[in-house]
Amino acid sequence: MEHEHELAARVTELEVKLGFAEDLLDRLNLLVFEQQKQIEAMAAQIGQLRNQQNDGTGGAWRSLLDERPPHY
Repeated sequence: MEHEHELAARVTELEVKLGFAEDLLDRLNLLVFEQQKQIEAMAAQIGQLRNQQNDGTGGAWRSLLDERPPHY
């Protein structure tokens, strides 16, 4: 009888741990999904900025370090 009670307690403990692990996994999956959306949005913004910059320079990429300051 003692053995069955101990076994039942161990099974219950494992079920509780499994529940916490599943909850953690769900939260981590949601976090990864949200971060992926942010990465995609930032990549789109970078593409738009590159297009804007290319439109202003005739298609050639220029560094801001190559420009002369206004006081020259």
